[in-house]
Amino acid sequence: KDPKKYTKLGGRIPKGLLLVGPPGTGKTLLARAIAGEAEVPFLTISGSDFVEMFVGVGASRVRDLFSQAKKNAPCIIFIDEIDAVGRHRGAGLGGGHDEREQTLNQLLVEMDGFESNEGVILISATNRPDVLDPALLRPGRFDRQVVVPLPDVRGREKIFEVHARKAPVAEDVDFAVLARGTPGTSGADIENLINEAVLNAARANRDKVNMNDFEFAKDKILMGSERKTMVISDEEKRNTSYHETGHVLVARMLPGTDPIHKVTIIPRGRALGLTQQLPIDEKHTYPREYLEKNIAILLGGRAAEEIVLHDFTTGAGNDIERATNLARKMICEWGMSDKMGPLSYGKKEEQIFLGREFATHKDYSEETAKNIDAEIVSVVTRNYERAKKILTDHVEILHKIAGELLEKEVLTGAEVDTLIGSILPDAQLANSNKIS
Repeated sequence: KDPKKYTKLGGRIPKGLLLVGPPGTGKTLLARAIAGEAEVPFLTISGSDFVEMFVGVGASRVRDLFSQAKKNAPCIIFIDEIDAVGRHRGAGLGGGHDEREQTLNQLLVEMDGFESNEGVILISATNRPDVLDPALLRPGRFDRQVVVPLPDVRGREKIFEVHARKAPVAEDVDFAVLARGTPGTSGADIENLINEAVLNAARANRDKVNMNDFEFAKDKILMGSERKTMVISDEEKRNTSYHETGHVLVARMLPGTDPIHKVTIIPRGRALGLTQQLPIDEKHTYPREYLEKNIAILLGGRAAEEIVLHDFTTGAGNDIERATNLARKMICEWGMSDKMGPLSYGKKEEQIFLGREFATHKDYSEETAKNIDAEIVSVVTRNYERAKKILTDHVEILHKIAGELLEKEVLTGAEVDTLIGSILPDAQLANSNKIS
């Protein structure tokens, strides 16, 4: 708005601003808001608009864009998805000087060419900063990088309030509860969730959107759509019921784990059943014991199958994969193994000719590889036995919850607590269900 205030003190107005963050967090919206606040012209273009089949068209468009910006100065140029044109040079097969590189070179020249006092500021957005050319990121081109992360619980609550202004919301809707129940969602996800809730209310011919509509929409987005037409045999439903109860019971009996929000044996997405845990507080770092307990919870389904069915099903396939990957990261990335020590194993390499894709390079000996495998087996097996012991000690509760789940198909965390309390009235449950 007032650049002279800074330049008279000898300061330099930043030329470029790079907005970095996951999809749907509001990078484009933020750029529009900046232009609106500054009350200056806003020129927008997508990175893919520079890419054409004819040689020289991309570079020509870059020149035209900056020429137009200079005529309208002061103004803001916004390039969305700049990774389409600003990708690391040399990523073409054979390292050839392709058309995209020519466009990038012209962009670099233009960013160097226009002086900061011309009143032209370039804002770009990307969710892949790792693939951008280093020359593009240096000070003098993009002076500032602003991270636009996924919103925290307070941010989600405010986003709910903003998007719900257009909808007639019933008095029973609590956005604070919905915000706590949607960890890891972006602003775009929340907008979609509200739209799904409105559609559900319209289907039921209601004038207002109530909390049940929001819960329905939340389950649909976080857990997948219900597959009501899927035919499942009684035996499969029983097996799924015990499998999901295994997850639930291990989670409820281990202190310090995330509370159970809901468990269902209604097929959703590609899963026959789902157990949903929602953290009370958002975590940014994870202790070793918390991760080990999560491995035990993941393996609780298979442990229940072994105890009750005396057999195994393919339903535990994804659980085993996730448990193994978590154990591998604990040992190879986070140094959580007493035997292997605080070391990182497996260097991540950038495959330059594959567009800077990442691959893990084995930078350790065969002997170390054997020790890593042995440690992974040890962590997974130890927590599998832990899950089995919990379920064996509380087998009566296992049958009770599984029977109730088979009958009702959906149980909330509070209902699970009631069932456990009916058998163990003095049981000190690991977690109180504040979310449910």
